[in-house]
Amino acid sequence: MDDRQNRMERMERMTEKENWIIEARDVSFSYEGDDKKALDHISLKIRKGSRVAFMGGNGSGKSTFFLCLNGIHRPDSGTISIDGKPVRYQRKGLLDVRRKVGIVFQEPDDQLFSASVYEEISFGVQNLGVDEARAKQEVERVIEELDIAPFQDRPVHALSGGQKKQVAIADILVMHPEVMILDEPASALDPVHTRKVRGIVDRLADQGITVLMATHDIDYAYAWSDEIVLLHEGKVLRQGTPDIVCADREALKQAGMEAPTVLRMYGCLREKGLFADGSAAPRSMEGLLRLLEQTENRKG
Repeated sequence: MDDRQNRMERMERMTEKENWIIEARDVSFSYEGDDKKALDHISLKIRKGSRVAFMGGNGSGKSTFFLCLNGIHRPDSGTISIDGKPVRYQRKGLLDVRRKVGIVFQEPDDQLFSASVYEEISFGVQNLGVDEARAKQEVERVIEELDIAPFQDRPVHALSGGQKKQVAIADILVMHPEVMILDEPASALDPVHTRKVRGIVDRLADQGITVLMATHDIDYAYAWSDEIVLLHEGKVLRQGTPDIVCADREALKQAGMEAPTVLRMYGCLREKGLFADGSAAPRSMEGLLRLLEQTENRKG
């Protein structure tokens, strides 16, 4: 069974259950001293266990919306519900939200503050009141899972950008969140650490964690996500499957983006008669190559 069919079946199961983990209703937010709304009456729902890419230009509202989901920002109006319960902005309500919804910032230095890597990862789970023996077990589990052991005793400030990102993810993962939010997780990383971080993200999604990711990489979003939310000037332009959103060239243009490379190449090859009209567009270059091989084999 190929990746496309797996995803379609997973989306069908989630749709049948209508199992929403996040619901935003008419959410607006403005920063102090700024008359322009950072979020302008946003309404959307996110299914439990889905992979959702949030896309749009700088200032489109991606990071602001994420901070509202985690309770760091309180909307000026509208409501946000997590797992069916509206967010309450007293101390206990915010603690409940942050147990369920973890956020990894674009800049890991904004998140990391402990002296050593081990202390950093231990901090959050210990603050949840977990006993020392279990906290140690959880920290060691996530260190092994994210390949952090080789640098677990090093000072946080001495780590590379990619290593800091791994630790920032571990900070959240050790607390067993239901939702993991990643704001541009591959930002400023070299190709090796980009692949490593994306591999970690895939493992989280495979464990059933709902993953929300802000990214400017439409090729990656098209290949990776179950849904894309396209934002522009604090509003939702489109939300839907990658095929639906990426077929809306006008919405992409408004958000300052082009269609995925593989989709544009597939369209050109179809115009040349290489593929039958009924063939589904591949999600990745690997999928396009497989489709070309199948076409050649049929001709042969």
